[in-house]
Amino acid sequence: MTLGLFVTGTDTHVGKTHVATALCHAYAGRGLRVAAMKPISTGCTLTPAGLRCNDALALRGATNVQAAYADVNPYSFEPAIAPHIAAAECGGAIDFDVLDLAFERQRSLGDVIVVEGLGGWLVPLDAHRTLADLVVHWKLEVILVVGLRLGCLNHALLTTEAILRRDLILRGWIANSIDPGFERREANILALQNRIPAPCLGILDHAPQATAESVGQTLSSSLFPAL
Repeated sequence: MTLGLFVTGTDTHVGKTHVATALCHAYAGRGLRVAAMKPISTGCTLTPAGLRCNDALALRGATNVQAAYADVNPYSFEPAIAPHIAAAECGGAIDFDVLDLAFERQRSLGDVIVVEGLGGWLVPLDAHRTLADLVVHWKLEVILVVGLRLGCLNHALLTTEAILRRDLILRGWIANSIDPGFERREANILALQNRIPAPCLGILDHAPQATAESVGQTLSSSLFPAL
């Protein structure tokens, strides 16, 4: 059975792609076949091949299976705005059937599939559904990336509560030091460790030049504690 992981964050720009690509490298380093998806992306660049998302390209490059870009990133929009607004401005809507077909093709390729969200946990996808509904629909386990900056305690605990309320498995969380000037970092991490009922899989220092491979090695001992 394929392990399905969903990488969400406390907000946008907290390091979801960095962690998701690192997870791909960590699992591939254990000899597993790893597939990945960025189901929906905004802020994409128009290229001769069509709209492309840097996050999706990074994920695709971090896997060890062959997959079409359209399956890695089924929906891509040029404006860097909420996806349901971007879809409406294009005169359409996000079709869950399209996402399902791409997901099943990706899942069939690997022992593990890493799915990266966009923005935070409850980003709307249409008038009624959010990104969280997609995670429930696909029965994915969740890894939460906490961007360590002022306000992260509230964001992390609200997100944790929303994940667990949906009876999903919170596999763990990762603290990412996105603000090098963040005061009382260790005290904030301790507060999260005492309040999030899931293991801390890693504490990442502020290191903009760190590669996904090196971060994957950092996370590997937490992901595979028995090995």
